[in-house]
Amino acid sequence: MSISSNDLRPGVTIEWDGGLWRVLEFLHVKPGKGAAFVRAKLKNIRSGAVRETTFRAGEKMERARVETRKMQYLYTDGEYFTFMDNESFEQLQVPAAMLEDETKYLLENMECSVMIYEEQAIGVELPNTVVLTVAETEPGIKGDTAQGGSKNAVMETGAVVSVPLFIEQGEKLIIDTRNNAYVSRA
Repeated sequence: MSISSNDLRPGVTIEWDGGLWRVLEFLHVKPGKGAAFVRAKLKNIRSGAVRETTFRAGEKMERARVETRKMQYLYTDGEYFTFMDNESFEQLQVPAAMLEDETKYLLENMECSVMIYEEQAIGVELPNTVVLTVAETEPGIKGDTAQGGSKNAVMETGAVVSVPLFIEQGEKLIIDTRNNAYVSRA
C-alpha cells in the first residue's frame, strides 16, 4: 500500500531505502520560500539504527503490512523471549536483541501486542502502564514528604525508576512504560 510523506505519523511502519522503518517523530515544514517538506526520525526495526531524514511533501513510499497479535509473555532463556498467541496457543520466539527497553517491564504471563511482518516477529508493544514490586530502595528518612525529592528504586524486573522518598521496599507501584516514570502506588 503506497502512502504519502504527508501521512507519516509516529508508529507508522514503512518500507524505505531497502529496510523496514518505524516513524518515531515527524514534523511538517512549510518554509516561506520553497516547497514544503517533512522531516522525520525513523528507527530501523531490524538493526535498531535511528536515522533522521527529509521527504519532499507528497513523496510516495510503501506502508509495511504489519499485523498486531495479542500474546502472553511466557519466559526467556536469555537468547529468546517466548510469547504465546492467546487464540491459537502457538508459541513464538522473539530474539532478545530485538527487545531493548521492553525487557525491563516484562513479567511472566503479561499480555502484550506482538508486531508481525511477513510471519516474523519484529517488535513488542507493552501496555502503557505495568504494576511492578520494588525490589530494592533506600529507606525513607523521617520528615520526608511527597512534595520533596526523589530516589531511585530497583524494580523486580531490574528497571530503575525515580520514585518519591516515601516509597519503601516491597511496595507495588504503577510504572509508565513509555517514559519509565512512577505513576502511583498500586
